[in-house]
Amino acid sequence: MTREGFVAFQKVPVDASSKMPDAHMDAIEPYQYEDLRQFSTAYLPGYLADKYDVDTEESSKRANARIIASTERAFAATTTGYNTLTREYSRIDLKRGDVKYAMMPVWMLATKWQGQDFLFAMNGQTGKLIGDLPVDKGKYWGWFAKLALPMMVVLGLILFLLF
Repeated sequence: MTREGFVAFQKVPVDASSKMPDAHMDAIEPYQYEDLRQFSTAYLPGYLADKYDVDTEESSKRANARIIASTERAFAATTTGYNTLTREYSRIDLKRGDVKYAMMPVWMLATKWQGQDFLFAMNGQTGKLIGDLPVDKGKYWGWFAKLALPMMVVLGLILFLLF
């Protein structure tokens, strides 16, 4: 089966700060571009802002990789009724658009717990939040035991009564 088509992308955001994990920035998307405002230093008193330190060439490579992955997912989604899908050949022609610098509204929280660093990011427009939560292993295994042991007993009784 062959798929062919055209997909247009506009305003593909790419994190241009090496200090911020790309996965965090990708996870808090999308941004409402129509709600963005012209930058003013009046927005920043009392806050930190990070200027880009990744050049245009590297940012373009990342944007292109995101576009290619999204295009392949979109075409794969058009194929239904099969258990597996194997891509044998793919040709995606990209036309480079303009690269523009924009500061997106992101709230950051970095904290340390039991000697480990944890980073959280929140989209300042939508409130979408991402981060790695610290886990107390003792409480985790305690909850696991509270849930798993009774279920094992019930399943054991059912199996015992059936056989």
